[in-house]
Amino acid sequence: MKKRYLYFFSILFFFTATGFIILRYQNKERNKEAAFYLLKERNGILINNAEWVSVKNTAADLMKTVRINPEDVKANIALATLYIQEGRITGDYMYYDAAAMKYVNDVLKIDSKNFTALSLKSLIQLSQHHFSEGLETAKEAQKINPHNAFIYGIMVDAYVEMGNYEEAVINSDKMVSIRPDIRSYSRISYLREIHGDYPGAIEAMKMAVDAGPAGDETTAWARVQLGQLFEYTGDLPAAEMHYTIALENRSGYAYALAGLARIATSKKDYPKAITFYEKASKAVVDYSFKDELVYLYRITGDRIKADAVASEIINTMRMNAEAGNNDETLGHYSDRELAYAYLKINNTKKALEHALAEYNRRPDNIDVNEALAWVHYKRGAYDKALPYIKTALRTGSKNPVLLSRAGLILKKTSEKTSAKKHLEEAFKNQPHFDPELKMEVEKSLGS
Repeated sequence: MKKRYLYFFSILFFFTATGFIILRYQNKERNKEAAFYLLKERNGILINNAEWVSVKNTAADLMKTVRINPEDVKANIALATLYIQEGRITGDYMYYDAAAMKYVNDVLKIDSKNFTALSLKSLIQLSQHHFSEGLETAKEAQKINPHNAFIYGIMVDAYVEMGNYEEAVINSDKMVSIRPDIRSYSRISYLREIHGDYPGAIEAMKMAVDAGPAGDETTAWARVQLGQLFEYTGDLPAAEMHYTIALENRSGYAYALAGLARIATSKKDYPKAITFYEKASKAVVDYSFKDELVYLYRITGDRIKADAVASEIINTMRMNAEAGNNDETLGHYSDRELAYAYLKINNTKKALEHALAEYNRRPDNIDVNEALAWVHYKRGAYDKALPYIKTALRTGSKNPVLLSRAGLILKKTSEKTSAKKHLEEAFKNQPHFDPELKMEVEKSLGS
């Protein structure tokens, strides 16, 4: 009799607990749907311009419209678009991706085939590094409107991230044939860079810069990419010139400040480089700036600050990843970035864990294969590194960082001749790149 009662109460407890979990989830989803994401204040130098005043006024008007009429499709899409751009400007993707996705989903509940909403959803998914999901959403949108350049641009990005470079090229051709503009030219430039054509990449990025309005964020971004192409090909004066122009056209632009920081690092003017990176880091959330500061603090003897920043990078990225596990609208995969961050503190075990997690999601991407190969190299597992670095080289990229890592890995195996070729190719034009890696290569070439 007691067993029967125990069985009954166990079942009762199970269904009560399950019902509570479901109810809590439903309440959570309702709260998310009812939430209004407000525009956040910008940081530092980003607030001192007329653009910010205009953005705030536009956001306030759109928010008022959406509050009065939540089914106003045009206003919801405009608000989502504004938040996507604000995420790009401030680097606060965690907040603004979630905000934009909320308003996009509100539109899709009204009209599940709304082309613009699907396009924006795929763009947000790519921003969150949900590349396979973003590609599927983009394909759905493309079926609705196969004559839109913007959706082909998203598909280019998705195919690149998934490592399907052939499809990326096909879609970039479609994009530029429909609308030759800054977006299409910049994607052509990147694809040429991936395939080792630096002169062609520079030519296309110049066209992108010329196609964009001066002072616009996308134009400043394209000019900074042009500067980095000059860095990789050893033309540091040209790189510095473009970073300076970007700052003149868009005051305080963080990525131009970071470019000037790299130039200062190449000249061994470390205090100046630190100043530029610290300014950039205060303006925009971008862990690559802090990552560079770790190296600079170490080389200038401030190991305590270097270790603190390195830990901050890992803890913040890890917290963001955990938030994503609890809420897919916040999810931002950052395993590749975490792998490199753990290498900075010599935790190769955790680096391998994250590199493998990224590889399992997109095993054909050359950057992911490079990361996994480099982690194996740092762990002394040279034979394990070899197949991944060979995959990373498959597009013929001439990126000096990739070539340097490839040469170092190949030198540790039986492929000495190939190693020398890659190391010499990496240094052919005296490019500027990661100083620590550069020193390791110079040491290897001298041995």
